[in-house]
Amino acid sequence: MSVLKSLDIDLPQSEKKTLFRFLALYIFLTIVILGMSISLYYNLQKELASSQRTIKLNEYANNFISILEDLGADKTGQITYPKDEMFKTSLYANDYKLIYSTSADPKNSLTEISYTNNKIIRYITNPEKHYLNTQYVVIEIIDDKKWLDATVRNIIIYSSIFFSIMIVIGYFLLKLFLKPMRDALHLLDTFIKDTTHELNTPVSTIMTNIELIDKKSIKDNYLLKILNRIEIGTKTVSNIYDDLSFLILNNKIVSKNQDINLKQLIEQRVEYFLILANIKKIDIQTELSPEVTLNIDEKKISKLIDNILSNAIKYNKISGSIFITLKDHQLTIKDTGQGIKQENIDLMFDRYARFDNVAGGFGIGLNIVKMICDEYNLDVKITSEVDKYTQVCITW
Repeated sequence: MSVLKSLDIDLPQSEKKTLFRFLALYIFLTIVILGMSISLYYNLQKELASSQRTIKLNEYANNFISILEDLGADKTGQITYPKDEMFKTSLYANDYKLIYSTSADPKNSLTEISYTNNKIIRYITNPEKHYLNTQYVVIEIIDDKKWLDATVRNIIIYSSIFFSIMIVIGYFLLKLFLKPMRDALHLLDTFIKDTTHELNTPVSTIMTNIELIDKKSIKDNYLLKILNRIEIGTKTVSNIYDDLSFLILNNKIVSKNQDINLKQLIEQRVEYFLILANIKKIDIQTELSPEVTLNIDEKKISKLIDNILSNAIKYNKISGSIFITLKDHQLTIKDTGQGIKQENIDLMFDRYARFDNVAGGFGIGLNIVKMICDEYNLDVKITSEVDKYTQVCITW
């Protein structure tokens, strides 16, 4: 949504659904109010136009009957039958038969007259004096619908103004509605930036010193076990630090794309996470095609694989397994862990989304995976069954 982008807000899927419901309700109420206003205005204008026509017909009828009476009493022959371009008149006898008419298509009988005949409006009156044995006078006028044209024009103008005002009001309501979310996300992002900054030096120092230690020269198994635990903890913190750094600097990172041999890269990343897998006695099995390459930034594809592998280890069971399969245009990583509920699968790529309070983490790993996939037009799909497996498939 452009409004969210302009406000620098990246909402999870659930919050977006809530926001869409709010917008849908707001638009619906706006349309209902606008529709009721249009209907009321249209009916008022219709009644006003009808009243004005009735007055006009009544005035002409009175004047016409007056002339007709004078015509009936005239002995000089100087008074002629009144004719008007706007009004057409017809005279009927007491048996409803036509006597005389100025209409181009007069009805031969008064009983044949339809009061809803297209645009013709008819007015019937009974004169007190019966010229030519006239019992009924029918006066017709063509409805030119000028009132309707003016009404439609006004509806369009005022509806546009009203809708524009409601959009402006809706925008400010949306900003007000999103402010708590925006403040919370801003606070969390600020915390992550500060945390990342503070982690940089100690993590780098610990990793450098661990790499300098020659484990083969250590004979004390207890000391070696402690050292392995330190290395596991350090790699975990280092992986989190890398995720946070990527999240903060993503828009500033210039990709250096090159053809990457995925088999070699995956083997390197498996070796990196091997000590974490061993602590849970997880068996990692690979089936890697040696010729598969992908034109991509090496750091980004490494980060993508690291996050999927890290989750496969973190949410796996003790003595579980991880199966990594690489073939043409497809990378699949499957674990035998706790699985994901079907209703949560679509939310897994949302930032800060977490559905397990035991394993920990910030809930940003798969969000980074999705960001990288979107950048390189890679398709990522998660399939899972609770207490059985979770499989992440990347295709290109």
